[in-house]
Amino acid sequence: MSIVNAPKGVMEYLPPDSAGFTQVRDALLAPALSAGYSYAETPVFEHTELFVRGVGQSTDVVSKEMFTFEDRGGRSLTLRPELTAGVMRAVIEHGLDRGQLPVKLATSGQCFRAERPQAGRGRQFSQVNIEAIGVDDPALDAEVIALADEGFRRLGLQDYSLHLTSLGDADCRPAYRERLVEFLDTIDLDDATRERAKINPLRVLDDKRDDIQRQLVDAPLMLDHLSEVSAAHFAEVRQHLDALGIKYQIDPRLVRGLDYYTKTTFEFIHNGLGSQSAVGGGGRYDGLMAELGGQPLSGIGWGLGIDRTLLACRAEGLPVGDQPRVDVYLVPLGEAARAKCVLLAAQLRGVGVRVDIAYGGKGIKASMKGADRSGARHALILGERDIEAGVVQVKDMASGEQQEWALEHVVPHLRGISSGALEQGDLS
Repeated sequence: MSIVNAPKGVMEYLPPDSAGFTQVRDALLAPALSAGYSYAETPVFEHTELFVRGVGQSTDVVSKEMFTFEDRGGRSLTLRPELTAGVMRAVIEHGLDRGQLPVKLATSGQCFRAERPQAGRGRQFSQVNIEAIGVDDPALDAEVIALADEGFRRLGLQDYSLHLTSLGDADCRPAYRERLVEFLDTIDLDDATRERAKINPLRVLDDKRDDIQRQLVDAPLMLDHLSEVSAAHFAEVRQHLDALGIKYQIDPRLVRGLDYYTKTTFEFIHNGLGSQSAVGGGGRYDGLMAELGGQPLSGIGWGLGIDRTLLACRAEGLPVGDQPRVDVYLVPLGEAARAKCVLLAAQLRGVGVRVDIAYGGKGIKASMKGADRSGARHALILGERDIEAGVVQVKDMASGEQQEWALEHVVPHLRGISSGALEQGDLS
């Protein structure tokens, strides 16, 4: 019988690569959790209408890339292509917007798009997202951007840049739209692109084809047509970023791939990833909640790609995922020793020490090979005579030095080993 392989274009991580994936995910999520964002978990699939209304009909995501199917009741469902629309739906449905504002939420998980798989772009990919809903404050925009920047810096990334723009508001976008439509009518567009421009002409500016970009050189730019309110908002966002020491470059042609963005819009670009260079981005989406049937509240957020960020770390040679999977490896020699090691492992895990055991009745040679492969700093070897004497043999896996510790001292002296704060003292 032949092996069933994973579908083409899906991302999966197994040891040892999975350690890098979890390290990147946790590093990107940690700054938000420390800034008062609560964790949310939303469904992997939603009603298709949510994404049509929330993401936008003019986007490639909705028009070409969604995995959509009918359930047994004939309802159209879609695997989520992004995380923001589902979070907003949950906020509205469960009344979170009726309490203290802003509602600050962080989430992570898989998204799905029917794209042509290539390096840095899969049909299944993972993101970390944050959303701050209900307050229109430039300082909040700066906080959101700063949290993404901090996540990248926690990983040690340096070869990336922040691109920043404003896409205006309801007061200035209609007039700008008219100017842009007039300009687009003067250039040579294929039928599909012209139809897309009828829904949202801004999407044409995001077209990556060289022949289109050459024709867009003289296109009017939103930054040149901002209302006084939008211009003041954007200026204050930049002032906060300057005060925080966050470097950025103004990119007036930045559009992003989703229709709901307004005002502050941004993208993080890494220089070592080739054509798929965006490692994350986001912006303000002041009309999204109302579009989904909720209150007319503002919001801002971002999505950071875990997969692409991991690739960026590797491109810079950063040691992500190199941490050992355990701190201590227990080697029992005999039945009584195995029972004692099971109890000792539970006690050590209870104080935060990562522990594994040589299961299966292996001999000392095979067990020590397992200890070496685990990356543990210490191997604790316990035999029948050790139990009778109330001691355990402790081997430093780096130096090879071996000491005899009193069993009663093992837990207190190994407490904190995961953080590098191994207690010192009389171990005899």
